[in-house]
Amino acid sequence: MKKIIYILTPVLFLASCESRTYEEISDKTQSPEVVKFAADIKPIVDANCIICHSPGGSASFQPLNNYNQVKTNIDNILDRIQRPNGDPQKMPQGGSLSASQINLFIKWKADGLIEN
Repeated sequence: MKKIIYILTPVLFLASCESRTYEEISDKTQSPEVVKFAADIKPIVDANCIICHSPGGSASFQPLNNYNQVKTNIDNILDRIQRPNGDPQKMPQGGSLSASQINLFIKWKADGLIEN
């Protein structure tokens, strides 16, 4: 019984140190009613993907310069942006999209990959 107490005490102590509430850590960004490429997805791609996924970039073999290229690769994009940190195939490399940005890609696909 003492072993359990000795094991649980530090665990409970460490768990109680977290003081942030869900409201403090949640992303309160509102999703648009219908996600569209030009208004919602393209700005994220331009800010996070184009540096590598354009001519001259390290991933120029898979460009993401326009609607058709992003639409064609949506399943791969969704796979790569949702990978856990530390996965060498997670995109964007060296960073991560926010949960609200990832949710926009998911919703865009669910909404039918609308262009404008």
